[in-house]
Amino acid sequence: MDFTDEEVDRYARHLVLREVGGPGQQKLKAASVLIVGAGGLGAPAALYLAAAGVGTIMLADPDVVDRSNLQRQVIFADEDVGRSKVEAAADRLHGLNPHVFVAGYKGRFDAASAAELVSDVDLVLDGTDDFATRFCVSDACVAHGKTLVTGAIGRWTGQVGVFSGRPCYRCLTPDIPPDAETCVAVGVVGALAGVIGSIMALETIKLLTGAGDPLTGRLLIYDGLGGQSRTVKVGADPSCPVCGV
Repeated sequence: MDFTDEEVDRYARHLVLREVGGPGQQKLKAASVLIVGAGGLGAPAALYLAAAGVGTIMLADPDVVDRSNLQRQVIFADEDVGRSKVEAAADRLHGLNPHVFVAGYKGRFDAASAAELVSDVDLVLDGTDDFATRFCVSDACVAHGKTLVTGAIGRWTGQVGVFSGRPCYRCLTPDIPPDAETCVAVGVVGALAGVIGSIMALETIKLLTGAGDPLTGRLLIYDGLGGQSRTVKVGADPSCPVCGV
């Protein structure tokens, strides 16, 4: 897969990296990813993956842009308020990198649509704050053998995990927590979404190029107020109804 002179200029900082180089950049160009949720986490992740040259990006989000989104969903501008998120995001990504193909899905994300969308891509990112959707995404990834990069934020704390086969996301969170709260209810500092969304993009680039040591089977927890992070191992649940044997 050859690069044009313009692409060589665009990806110059990747091409000189020993861990990426020409072969890694070719893998990025050939790759397809699904980003579920074009919100606080999906927005920065999508921007960095498009800038990195991921060849095909599928965005799934049924919502329209609200002015309250602009505090953290950096892919949107004030003039996008009222527009479909996937349409506005696709325009922004195409403007950032015209070499990337971007498609959008505005329908409801349920078990049926999850199975269809997940089956057609190489890797999946989930940045939603709805556990029912998270479970649909995770279950579809396990069923179709796709790696899942998942992120979550609330207040000043965020987390990123990578799941590929066993353990799966359901091993970490088998049921909807009784105290589950959304950012609408508890609030979130906008810059935290950029931190966690960027880490999700970084993990995706590592996975697609084979660089470094991805967070597979691990969870990185970031404390924005304390300026600290820690990584914990996620064990496989032998009784998990999704990936258990």
